[in-house]
Parts: sequence; structure tokens; C-alpha cells
Amino acid sequence: MTGHKTAVIALGGNAITQPDIEDTIANQFANTRTSLDGVVQLAREGYNLVMSHGNGPQVGNAILRVELARDKAPILPLGVCVADTEGGMGYMIAQSLRNRLRAEGIHRPVVTIITQMLVDPRDPAIDNPTKYIGQFYTEDEAQKFTTARGWRMKEDGDRGWRRVVPSPMPYHTIEAETIKTLVSAGAIVIAGGGGGIPVYIDKNGDYEGIDAVIDKDLASAVIGAEIGAEILSILTDVDRVAINYGQPDQKDLGRVTLSEIKKYHAEGHFPPGSMGPKIDAAIKFLEDGGEMVAITSLNNAGKAIHGEAGTRIVPD
Repeated sequence: MTGHKTAVIALGGNAITQPDIEDTIANQFANTRTSLDGVVQLAREGYNLVMSHGNGPQVGNAILRVELARDKAPILPLGVCVADTEGGMGYMIAQSLRNRLRAEGIHRPVVTIITQMLVDPRDPAIDNPTKYIGQFYTEDEAQKFTTARGWRMKEDGDRGWRRVVPSPMPYHTIEAETIKTLVSAGAIVIAGGGGGIPVYIDKNGDYEGIDAVIDKDLASAVIGAEIGAEILSILTDVDRVAINYGQPDQKDLGRVTLSEIKKYHAEGHFPPGSMGPKIDAAIKFLEDGGEMVAITSLNNAGKAIHGEAGTRIVPD
């Protein structure tokens, strides 16, 4: 498969857990199966493929289970919860994709890699946690958990208080060479689930986990650059990126250059809580040598790469 282009496909966590559908395992499998059309199309066309996925709803549920089991079972650190969701969701995606490929006569192996992402323990984000995780609490509960558990708590709109954790920048994929080898051999690799498990190098030169989470799209950009992928496809809940979003003068973007998207980003068109991280990932991937970033909805994954849908961001 080495003669074909390599694409990293980043699925949003809501591709598997959708907010308007009851979050049962049966529904998660059903949602997974319906999210694979674009991936199957690209597999049929011979692309080398890596799939990543979000895990926001799933890791929130994992943390809730830990809290419900407090004093009854060992407390699992955040990194282990991320690893658990990487494994569980990777299993669902791999099984669903294998079944679909077999039904369509496409012979490609599928494998899930539990992925660790290296971060800098001196990253300023470590001391400024901004990523909400887990359930909502009252202000009194938030104060209690701050004292008793050392959590950092912030008010999340008018819905209550939530735990916040750091979201540092990833800069190296520990398993990059393994992923690249498998992709070169024709395997479809599921990697970087939930942004991967954040780790740092301690004073002894060993890897050590850190209580943080990594943005899935930024992790996908790093993985893509390290394995030499030409394409990054970020699948979300809108068909195209827009400027002046939600305003009367909203403009959907088709093909844009790197300098154009950086200009729009500097003007504040892409908020941190929504499209901003995806644009950050797109910029990083292209600056690291990528050839194209496609941002679109699940249903248009294959079309966007071929320029028939979505937003395509290309080097200048």
C-alpha cells in the first residue's frame, strides 16, 4: 500500500455517542457503524489510513463510574480512564470496520493501538487547566472536592461546577514508528483515541503519566506529521467551516489557503470552545508538511478529500 497517499481520519466523540440518542452500548455500536461510510470509501480506493476518535462523552462516563465506586474499588487516574476508552472504543470501531470491509469484499487488516502522546511538563497549560471533564456539581460540592481531592473546579455556564484539567500541547507520538510500519503494510490503524494518553519524561528518563487530556485533533495532526501522512480529515457536526458563523453575513468556506485560514483565525472567527482547536490542528499539520486538511461532516468524509464537499485547507 506504500504507493498510495496516507490520510488520518479524525472522528469526533459524538460520532459514537450522540447527544439526542440514548447512550447505550447497542446505540454506540450502531452509531459507530453509520460513521464508517467515508472510511470504507477511502479504503476501497486504496488510501493508507489511520483513524483517531474523540472520547469526551465516554471518558466522562468512565470518570463517573470511578466516582460511584469510590471507597469500593481503586481510584483510576485520568490517564488510565483515557486508556480504557481508547481500548473500548477502539474495539467497537475495529469490529464494526472489519465487519463492513468483509461485507464489501475489501481485504484490509484493522488494528487498534493504545497511543501515548508526549507532552512537556513545563507547558503553561499544566498550570492553567481549562478542559471540563466529568459531571456537574453544586458550588458547595465543588469547594469540598477542591479541598478533599485537590481538584480544580470552575463554573461551567449556568449548569453548575465541573472539574477542569490541563490540556497541554502534544509534540511526539510514542508509538509513531509502530503506527507507520502497520500503515505501510496496508493495515488500517486506529490510534490516538481521545487524543492519546498524555505522558512526560521524568528525571530518570522514564515515561510517566500526567493528569491531563489532549485535544484529539491536535494529536491527530502530530500523528499525521510523524508518519508522513499527506491528508488530515477532521470530521465534525457541520458540513463546512464558516466565518461570521451564525450571523446574517455567514460565509461557508470551500477551498482556502493556509495564510487565509490563519488570517481568519487571528480575526477571531473560530472560538476556542468549538472550531478553534480544529483550525489549530489544521495549521499545525500543514506547517509540518501536510498537503491538505479537509473539515466536514461524517457523511462527507470521502467527498471532502476529493474536493466535492466540506472545507479544504491547502498550503500557500
